[in-house]
Amino acid sequence: MTQPPNQQPPQGGFGAPQDQPPQPPQGGFGAPQTPPQPPQGPPAPPPQAPQPGYGYPQQPPQPGPYAQPSGPYGTPGAPGPYGAPPQSGPYGQPAGPYGQQPGYGFPPPQFPGAPGTPGPGSRNPFKGKPALAVGAAVAALLVIGGTVFAVTSGDDGGGKKEPVAGPSDDGKPSASDSPVNPGDGEGDGGEDPEDFNADRKSGEAKVLWYKEAPDAPASGADAPGMWITSKTAVKAAYKEVVGYTVGDGKPAWDTIALPQKVCAVTPQKTATDKIVVAYMNGSSDRAKCNQLQQIDLNTGAKGWTGTVADGALFDSAITVELSVTGNTLMVGRSQSGTAYDVNTGKQLWEKKKYGDACFPTAFAGGAKLISVASCDATGANEHDELQELDPATGKVKWTQKFDKGWTVARAYSMDPLVIYSTNKDKNAWNISTLKPDGTFRSQVGVDEDFAPECGWAILQRNLTGCEGTAADANTLYLPTEATTGANEIVAIDLATGKEKWRVKSPVDESMLPVSVEGGNLVAYVEPSYDAAGRVVSIPIAGSTHTPTTLLQMPESTIDLEDSFFSRDLAWADSRFYISTTRLAGNDDTKEKLMLAYGK
Repeated sequence: MTQPPNQQPPQGGFGAPQDQPPQPPQGGFGAPQTPPQPPQGPPAPPPQAPQPGYGYPQQPPQPGPYAQPSGPYGTPGAPGPYGAPPQSGPYGQPAGPYGQQPGYGFPPPQFPGAPGTPGPGSRNPFKGKPALAVGAAVAALLVIGGTVFAVTSGDDGGGKKEPVAGPSDDGKPSASDSPVNPGDGEGDGGEDPEDFNADRKSGEAKVLWYKEAPDAPASGADAPGMWITSKTAVKAAYKEVVGYTVGDGKPAWDTIALPQKVCAVTPQKTATDKIVVAYMNGSSDRAKCNQLQQIDLNTGAKGWTGTVADGALFDSAITVELSVTGNTLMVGRSQSGTAYDVNTGKQLWEKKKYGDACFPTAFAGGAKLISVASCDATGANEHDELQELDPATGKVKWTQKFDKGWTVARAYSMDPLVIYSTNKDKNAWNISTLKPDGTFRSQVGVDEDFAPECGWAILQRNLTGCEGTAADANTLYLPTEATTGANEIVAIDLATGKEKWRVKSPVDESMLPVSVEGGNLVAYVEPSYDAAGRVVSIPIAGSTHTPTTLLQMPESTIDLEDSFFSRDLAWADSRFYISTTRLAGNDDTKEKLMLAYGK
């Protein structure tokens, strides 16, 4: 695997990053998560007329013919889909992932922050910074893969392995000794008597409810995942999973207390509102993330349990990656993957080493199931491969090979499939769209520094771990970097990779895409020093794309809203949810777990 590229962009324009690896910021919210691994980029079909490749480092291309460099999808000397190679400049001549055009430079990441939490009302010094974190490179043995585990009945977290799936208990939710406080101030930081709706002005949204975080160790703790159903809003936090009624925030069921801390979750829920969480099998430094628990989001009932077994040498369950596609749960570990029926825990199939020493290192679910493999990691034919798998059988639907040096890092959208990839040696990145058969539809050719918020990933790629991206069948929506003041959202045509339109944030703060709903793009505008955030709707069709406010947050929650530095966002049934993904464990500060707005 390649070493992490520098994540500070050159001054004066987009382009390749500098040569030093990123340093985590100090004094931010929570403990830093693991740095994300860089993605790789696929090739796109050539345009009708040759034109300079996107991503030229600072210097514009000169007229005239150019020699054609090789790239991740091309043969050396083959003409590139977007024309000539980049001009020489301060960052050399990176070739694009399709082998013929340069990619943009790596934008710097947004870090969740170092241990500790800023005081109330403090501004996040890292907001508005690009969050395409391309963290420390990992050897082939650290890449995410699947797992082989034995489904167990009533496992106590000690690694018991039995071949038969069974319920973990009688199906009733269990009570927690320390449930998340329903808002009356008994969590970390003492009392919080503030009524955020007391001075609400006309036209401002209502704080439907807010929840304090559970006690967490001083070193911090993860709070991954947020799931919204028609009835409940559910969150994992440290050793608990909590559920609240969406309208008033009352506990929907007793808090589920787990024996050890939560270490992985399925970002997706099933059609019947089920999820699976993984928790550690102990508290020592040698503990593994290998205990699985299925949960019903609407009732809090605990279903089957499972234990993830270690595989061959270097194929470890120290960390695992979970995803759901249809009725298939994919459990990935460092070099393999195992699929299970998410409803019963029954094993369906396995994804192991194949071909040219190809080890499955990452999986992503949702609308489709994809696998990323690292092949011949220490040989001359080193490369990544992307595959779509049939979730029911594991059959490979198609394979797309990436050229040497390109790493698949993120999936900005699963349907359509949009992949962000990087090349450390060429200081280049690429965003490309794949057709249903795995061939390349287009690649983004917009001269811009994009800045979705992507979490860390060092022991795994976390392919779907980015906030601030949205897509429909024909358009990708990405936020630009805001160095000062307002940023923009750019709509990119997935058929051509070209810009359709862009719209500026209505205030001097960043605006992030959240979802596409009813022919409109829903976006979140972040709070400023003296104004709360808002949720806006942007028309997709036509020539006018002026944002219209759906919810204007009340001024009373500016500091509270701004305190969610490492966060999940959701818009569902005209309600807006913000939750933290990291607990700082600071007893001197009132930490919030989740906040819901509505009318």
